[in-house]
Amino acid sequence: MPVWGAVEGVQAKVDGKSANIAGVLGPERGLMLLVVMDVAGDLSLVEPARKALADGLEKAGPEVYAGLMRAQDGLQVVLDPTEDRVKFREAVDAQAVGGRAALLNTVETAVRLGDGIMEKTGVRLAVLYITDSNITNYREDYTNPVVNSSDSRDLSRRFPEGLVKERISRLALSVAARQTPLFIVHLDYRSDRLNEAYQTGLMELAALTGGAAEFCRSVGEIPSAVGKALEAAMSHHSVVVELPAGTAQQVTVTLEAPGGSLRHRTRFLIKDK
Repeated sequence: MPVWGAVEGVQAKVDGKSANIAGVLGPERGLMLLVVMDVAGDLSLVEPARKALADGLEKAGPEVYAGLMRAQDGLQVVLDPTEDRVKFREAVDAQAVGGRAALLNTVETAVRLGDGIMEKTGVRLAVLYITDSNITNYREDYTNPVVNSSDSRDLSRRFPEGLVKERISRLALSVAARQTPLFIVHLDYRSDRLNEAYQTGLMELAALTGGAAEFCRSVGEIPSAVGKALEAAMSHHSVVVELPAGTAQQVTVTLEAPGGSLRHRTRFLIKDK
C-alpha cells in the first residue's frame, strides 16, 4: 500500500489484529510512473500541464522511470518507462489534443496494468492522469434524460447525475481491489451539476487507491497542481503487509510508526485468487 511519513519501525494491524510487515520500499528504491494523457479540450490548458510535467520529471533523480500512455481510443502505450527525460518531453509535446474524454473508460485498465507490473517486478509504481475531461464529452451519454416527461415524480428529473454516480460506483468496486495508487490532475474544474458529480467521483476513485486528485480553476493553478501530484507520487513508501489467515474479503489496515503519524490507505477489497 502507498504510505506517506516516517515509516521506520512501522507496525501493522489488519482488522485490529497484528500483521507482519513483509517489506518496505521507499523513494530511494526508485519509482515507475505511468502517465496517462486524457486531453481533448483547450490547448491553452494542456500546454502548461505538459511543461510542468516534463519540468518536474527533469528535477527527479535517475531512479524515476516515466512512461506515457494515451487514453483516447483505448489505452495506448506511447512511450515505455524510461529515465530519458528528453524522450519523455518530446513524447508529451507530440501528443495531440482532441477526441473524446476517456478516463472512466481506461482507468480500470491502467491500475490493473500497474498491479501486474508491481507483482512481477516488486517496484514502487503510480498512475498519474492528466485530464481536462468533461462528462458531456464521453462517447456514452451520462446526462440521464427524463424517462417520462409527463410524470413529475420521475426520479431522473430530481437526480440527473444518477448515471454518473452509478458508473463511478462500479469503478470503485474494481479499483478497491487494486494496489496501484492513482493520481489525477484535472485541468479544467467545472461547476455545473453533472460535472461536479463527476469530479467528486474522480476524487473518490483516487482516494480509494491511496492517491489523490487535484482540480485547477485557472491556468495559473496548473503548474502547482501537476507539481503537487508528482511530489506525492514520488515520495510515497510502498509497504507490503501479510494478511493473517482467515482474513475477510474486505479489510481495514492500520499502520503506526514511532516517528509520527502516517497517511495511508486503510480499506481494501481482497481479490479472489
